[in-house]
Amino acid sequence: MGNIKHFGFNPKNYRILIAGLIVNILGFILMIGGGSKDPNQFDGEALFSPVRITLAPFLIVLGYVIIFYAIMKKNSNSSTSADKKDLTEK
Repeated sequence: MGNIKHFGFNPKNYRILIAGLIVNILGFILMIGGGSKDPNQFDGEALFSPVRITLAPFLIVLGYVIIFYAIMKKNSNSSTSADKKDLTEK
């Protein structure tokens, strides 16, 4: 068994992962609020605004898709060179 000389994540993967986290957190921030200080008063326009109902969930799902892509993205340089090296040794 050979030594593994890479971790699996390169700096580009981390950048994509952080971008996905930022998009995800932005979606959760946009979803915050809409309540009323007085429990006897209901403000439906603030609670059911288009930003909270459509934009925020879309950003949350998009953030998770970006995070999933960052995790699943292969390193093209390190994996192909390691595979070629294993094939030539056998």
